[in-house]
Amino acid sequence: MLSMADTQQADEQVETAAGAKAGKRGGKRTAKLAKEIRAFAASHGGSAEGQLAHIGRGRTRIALVGANGEWGNLVADSFSSAKDAAAQAGITLQDDFDGDLAAKVRTGRYEWSRMAGIQVGGPANL
Repeated sequence: MLSMADTQQADEQVETAAGAKAGKRGGKRTAKLAKEIRAFAASHGGSAEGQLAHIGRGRTRIALVGANGEWGNLVADSFSSAKDAAAQAGITLQDDFDGDLAAKVRTGRYEWSRMAGIQVGGPANL
């Protein structure tokens, strides 16, 4: 017959195993994000800068700006995962997406047409 202590110990072992599995999965996701950040930097001038922003439900947006002014976004499952991925990728993180970082962004024809289309009665933004 199992005692209360035995049941508690078994529960703790299950929780520890589940936590380790989630941590391993999270580590793989962070490594994948870091790989994507490095690939972005390599294809956009060899380096990139970023800024992290909470976007809700625990997720964090990683806004990236390449050395050539091209920009893009990635989404991480948590702020710590986004921060770790940026550190693994070796990019500089800025506190805000304004000032020097915003000035580096190069927008193209697509962005300008979308902005104008939304504001001036162009096609609906579905």
